[in-house]
Amino acid sequence: MTTISHKLTVLEKIGYSLGDLAANLVFQTLVTYIAYFYTDIYGLTTEDATKVTLFVGLFAAFVFNPVMGAIADRTQTKWGKFRPWILWTAIPLGVVALLAFTTPDFSYKGKFIYAVITYTLLLLLYAANNLPYSALSGVITGDMSERNSMSAYRFIAVMFAQFFVQVFMYNLIIKAGGGDKAIGMEKVITVLAIIGTIMLLITFLTTKERVVPKPEQKSSVLEDLKDLSKNKPWILMLLVTFLIFITLAMKGGSYVYYFENFVDQAQLKAFLDPMKSFLPTFENDTALGLGVFNGGGILVGLIGIWWSKTLADKYGKRNVFMVSLFISTLFIIMFYFFPPQSVGMMFGTQILHMFFYGISTPILWAMIADVADYSEWKNNRRATAIIFSAMMVGLKGGLSVGSAMVSGILGAYNYIPQSTSVQAETAIHGTKMLVSIYPAIPFLVGVGLLFFYEINKAKELEIEKDLKLRRG
Repeated sequence: MTTISHKLTVLEKIGYSLGDLAANLVFQTLVTYIAYFYTDIYGLTTEDATKVTLFVGLFAAFVFNPVMGAIADRTQTKWGKFRPWILWTAIPLGVVALLAFTTPDFSYKGKFIYAVITYTLLLLLYAANNLPYSALSGVITGDMSERNSMSAYRFIAVMFAQFFVQVFMYNLIIKAGGGDKAIGMEKVITVLAIIGTIMLLITFLTTKERVVPKPEQKSSVLEDLKDLSKNKPWILMLLVTFLIFITLAMKGGSYVYYFENFVDQAQLKAFLDPMKSFLPTFENDTALGLGVFNGGGILVGLIGIWWSKTLADKYGKRNVFMVSLFISTLFIIMFYFFPPQSVGMMFGTQILHMFFYGISTPILWAMIADVADYSEWKNNRRATAIIFSAMMVGLKGGLSVGSAMVSGILGAYNYIPQSTSVQAETAIHGTKMLVSIYPAIPFLVGVGLLFFYEINKAKELEIEKDLKLRRG
């Protein structure tokens, strides 16, 4: 009898993490720029931008992901269940990402229809790629410590993608288009699509599925859904994921509006001037300020990510996740109290927020993999992809609601898209609320729900030990 080692090489951890780097070139662009793209580049009204991001997003979340989860769990190939989907969708995802961020020369009605079609296709292919990719983390290894380590690698890659999109993309859009943001967006997305496709192919080639369900563990979709309905940790993680991604989409999509409309430009220039001698050249102070604001937070977030494994191994995922998420939320709330001139306080608070949020980032997905183990432990059947598909429902649902809330709330505060004049005071106040009070609420509710999550450190060790004995 051959014993399969569940220890992972550094190459496999890096190879797996490149898949998230590729996916997040798309995902972070959606989080950060989809509302801004539709209102201030593509030319939709705030109402129509809200319709596209909300209704298409929710349809994708509640239809594409569950169906994809059931299909992936029943895929049988020589490469495994989940790896082939990464291969099959790599090129189509890159092509559709480019189409979704292209601004065609259509009438307003034609552009609205084009946005609906391309955004739908983008979310469909993203589900077909990223859901099997996420489920792959639950079958690469059954060793929970290795899973924590792999999650740390994975989310360092996520932070690199986030760093590029949030630090350089706004400036590159302006520069690549010669001032025409629509052309600039198309050029930048073209390059990202090519790079992302290559990275996904590397992920397929460097990874291996080790946790393979026994033939007698086959189950129907109805049995899988019945197992889920009785899985309390799964229900809680679904709700927590939904809430977290509402906040991420809301605050991430609001920063560009915040810097364009709320932050005092004279104070921003004075704050940035001492840094300009050793920073890359940006087209204007708004682009530089947005880049430094996001970039500083992401770099500090990497430190938090790297610490997360040590803390999770010692204190358990749930406790570390709950505490770090709560502290990070306190720093989000602080933005409500800053006047436009308090630029230094804004930047310092963002760094502290991202450090504590960084600790929680890889733990979320490691906890979801633990929920798959919990389901196998309780029911003696493994259904990895459908569990991850449910979490992707939360992710996509949260992203859709959060992105729609950006344009919807701005519309409620009388924001005028593509305006060349100063926005109304109500719209300026709305941008402040979108980076402070509104995004803090879902995080706080999520922290409260985690008190009822039962997979603590002792339960993790019990599940891991029992499953190792069952799997031989």
